[in-house]
Amino acid sequence: MNIKIGTRGSKLALTQADFVAEKIKKIMPETVIEIRIIKTSGDIMQDISLLKIGGKGVFVKEIEDALLSSAVDLAVHSMKDVPTEIPDGLEFAAILQREDARDILVSRDNRKIEQMPKGAKIGTGSLRRSAQLLDILPDAVIVPLRGNLDTRLRKIETEKLDGVIVAAAGMKRMGFVQRITQFLPVELMLPAVGQGALGLEVRTGDNELKKILAKINHAPTNTEITAERSFLRYLGGGCRLPIAALGKLEGDKLSLEGLVASPQGSGIIRDKVKGTIFEAEELGKKLAEMILERGGKKFLELGY
Repeated sequence: MNIKIGTRGSKLALTQADFVAEKIKKIMPETVIEIRIIKTSGDIMQDISLLKIGGKGVFVKEIEDALLSSAVDLAVHSMKDVPTEIPDGLEFAAILQREDARDILVSRDNRKIEQMPKGAKIGTGSLRRSAQLLDILPDAVIVPLRGNLDTRLRKIETEKLDGVIVAAAGMKRMGFVQRITQFLPVELMLPAVGQGALGLEVRTGDNELKKILAKINHAPTNTEITAERSFLRYLGGGCRLPIAALGKLEGDKLSLEGLVASPQGSGIIRDKVKGTIFEAEELGKKLAEMILERGGKKFLELGY
């Protein structure tokens, strides 16, 4: 069997695609795998904020187009980049076991978040991280960051930043663990929906490939991601509003914690629900309704 994998071209994206290819090879050693780099609009327009170029879908649209046209057979996505609605004719055949879902701080002089000076310049391209950071450090100066992981880390020196906040999963996959100053606890910095998980997207009718990928699907992660994405979908939010969520499955018990914030960090509404493994979709909806009723609706209505 021949499989063409479509991926973004960053070192991290290629590392992730290689990881998936190795997993497939373990199941089907005779499989011929080709990795094709597809430039997305999010990669091309790195000097423009995600808000201005269309939010979440900018890192997946061109790859999904390649899937639909059969230019590639399988797309490897970071689930935090995937909009809640996917095109007709495509589906996720597998969600791989989640890496660390947390955010991390890489800082100048190895200072932890609680040791930051007043007016600390912190780099992040995420509204979610900015809002939660300003809740912790109200006088911090947020410096917008775009670009791949190497580029963002370099900006500590080139932009004279006190630190940058990025995802733990990328740092671990790239072998950069020794550069991490601090793992930020989820109580301080709730992760993005889908953070740390890789999703494998295919054409709906590609049953042979779906059967192979089902063998590397990680059911607990899939359940957690289903709950998180349900929460995001029922809120109707994307990159235009700071939204965070984390599902946690323990045995057959599923908990889901989520928040909505104002981009300025002046207000955060956070709540948690619990249920069973079979209620992932319903828990997302329930949590969204709770947060909207508690005041999250005003953030949406104000155009955030």
